[in-house]
Amino acid sequence: MDSSEILTDAIGRIKGIVHAAVTGLDADQLATKPYPNGNTIAWLVWHLTRVQDDHIADAAGFDQLWITEGWETRFGLPFDPYATGYGHSGHEVAAVRAEAGLLLDYHDAVSARTVDWVGGLEAQDLDRIVDESWDPPVSLGVRLVSVVSDDLQHAGQAAFVRGLLLAR
Repeated sequence: MDSSEILTDAIGRIKGIVHAAVTGLDADQLATKPYPNGNTIAWLVWHLTRVQDDHIADAAGFDQLWITEGWETRFGLPFDPYATGYGHSGHEVAAVRAEAGLLLDYHDAVSARTVDWVGGLEAQDLDRIVDESWDPPVSLGVRLVSVVSDDLQHAGQAAFVRGLLLAR
């Protein structure tokens, strides 16, 4: 198994967990906080997808699908177009309301582009520096592991919140 196959598998696992967490829930359930300052499933899935879209677009030299494919308009959120959810307050978390289909369609579009792009990477590509604002500078390999790690954590959190909702 080469590096692009490993990355493709990891991105696919994120997609599977996202679908399991979202499918069958309505917009009210997706927007329910498990506790007053908690994150909702809608926000978690939106955020993890925005992070993947933002970070992969930056590393690959693409424009974000959020902007170019009109997802920003379809979601109609009161945020800067380039917001990814980092540092969002409880009020901002609550502002993310969406139907399951919209969340999954955006996630699937981003996931498909990510899988397509990482499928063409070679091992030596992973050493390319993609962010010099950190010390040490961030390589593509480190950035991809960061995206996978962050997305899997948030997908797992969404699955956990789903379990809490359905246990009520």
